[in-house]
Amino acid sequence: MAVSAFVFGQFLDHLAQKRIDLDTDTIKVALATSSWTPNQDTNDYFDDVTNQVTGTGYTAGGATLTGVTWAYTAGTNTWKFDAADVSWPSSTITARYAVIYVDTAGAASTDPLIAYVDFGADVATTAGTFSIVWDAAGIFTVTVA
Repeated sequence: MAVSAFVFGQFLDHLAQKRIDLDTDTIKVALATSSWTPNQDTNDYFDDVTNQVTGTGYTAGGATLTGVTWAYTAGTNTWKFDAADVSWPSSTITARYAVIYVDTAGAASTDPLIAYVDFGADVATTAGTFSIVWDAAGIFTVTVA
């Protein structure tokens, strides 16, 4: 199964307009089913994410990411975004996507989207631990050219 990460097109605009502060904002990851159709170009706030997972061991809105880091590496001209792995223990859920966003503690229409990960197929747990182990290279990287 091929797993791919995609940055939402509006993410850089959110950064430029200071709607996102990667140092201080609460960044979360939510899970969505295969019924959601992500649009990298037009999805900009969390209210665009439909068909969020429901089930035992999962709370709407997802989990807060810990250990969030971001850094630019001059030698490779890459900017890397990363965080600690995340899991939902004792869960019974099925997900196709992980959606990373900023939780402003307001309405979903004010929570900027950052990126999403397509697992390539549905992933399910039945009374088990649903885990996301981020790639060692980071959740996503941006090449500056």
